[in-house]
Amino acid sequence: MISDLVSSYPISGRRFSVSYRLSGDEQEARAKARDICLEQTVEFPDALIPDGVIRDQILGRVERFEAGPDGGYAAKISYAVEVAGGELTQLLNTVFGNISIKPGIRVEGLELPDEALRSFKGPRFGRSGLRERLHVPHRPLLCTALKPLGLSAQGLAELAYRFALGGIDIIKDDHGLADQGFAGFHERVRLCAEAVLRANRESGQRSIYVPNVTAPVDAIHSRARFAKEQGAGGLLIAPGLAGLDSMRRLAEDDGIGLPIFSHPAFQGTYVLGREHGISHQVLFGQLPRLAGADATIYPNFGGRFAFTQAECQSIVRGTEMVMGSMRPIFPSPGGGMSLDRVSEMVDAYGQDVVLLIGGGLMTQGSDLAENCRHFRKLVETTTG
Repeated sequence: MISDLVSSYPISGRRFSVSYRLSGDEQEARAKARDICLEQTVEFPDALIPDGVIRDQILGRVERFEAGPDGGYAAKISYAVEVAGGELTQLLNTVFGNISIKPGIRVEGLELPDEALRSFKGPRFGRSGLRERLHVPHRPLLCTALKPLGLSAQGLAELAYRFALGGIDIIKDDHGLADQGFAGFHERVRLCAEAVLRANRESGQRSIYVPNVTAPVDAIHSRARFAKEQGAGGLLIAPGLAGLDSMRRLAEDDGIGLPIFSHPAFQGTYVLGREHGISHQVLFGQLPRLAGADATIYPNFGGRFAFTQAECQSIVRGTEMVMGSMRPIFPSPGGGMSLDRVSEMVDAYGQDVVLLIGGGLMTQGSDLAENCRHFRKLVETTTG
């Protein structure tokens, strides 16, 4: 009966692949690989799958299975590009939908052919475009965050002015700033954008203010448009809270056309388990890039979070590995960074990085603008 109902829609034969790490012994891992093929596509008993296009093309396919270098097993599973339907939401569902509810499965990497990528515009600016906007052709970009939560809009604007006057390229909202009464979104954005533009007029620099537009879904675009009207130079959004596809829509909106900075809030549990979840490279490198981010913020090694240097370097690989014609994006490590670690960070990341130091800029001395100048001088001296 099922075979009589099969669609005649043509299947191209082109496939995208996902690399999974599977826990357990070989028998258990092979069973998991087979289960992924079924669960992520037909979700139907194997014995009842009709021969022909569904079994041959729609069903997931194990392309490679081998022992992993660090225990467990590695499986490369391919899917017909038509299964994703040209939509980011369905692509994510295929990569790690129902199987995200099953233990012992971790997404390690994505291989997406042009046929799977052509539905997505990716980063509007990427590394080269962001450098061009900021007039910074070579050195690492400097970034800081407006904090602490609880300051008034006027207080945050004063901080933004001093940061910009001291030469910080990117002054972003801390991710906790939303539309709280003590610093409402519209007043904060208006005052902070004006403060950074005023500092630029005085210094001749090209600093940008990047407000947080993570919000209820029906408010994201109105806040983004307001931010642009007020002179914001970019937008911060946490896709773990608002959704990766919300970030994609924001990035692809020609009426907004601002650089997008992806924040990792609410995404930590995906990567913290060694045997389950999504790899750092995919979650903070490949997926933000696919969803249009121009820079991806994540916790640096040695800070107040638990990421290792190897994990951070894997994120960098995800920001620049070949993904069709998609531009490389900036890695932006932060989270408890201080000025005395600038040299170490530059050694680890090179010049194509956004160095994010927040509270650490407050501890250098009472003159905040001078602290920022010291930060910039450290970077310029380190990079030659």
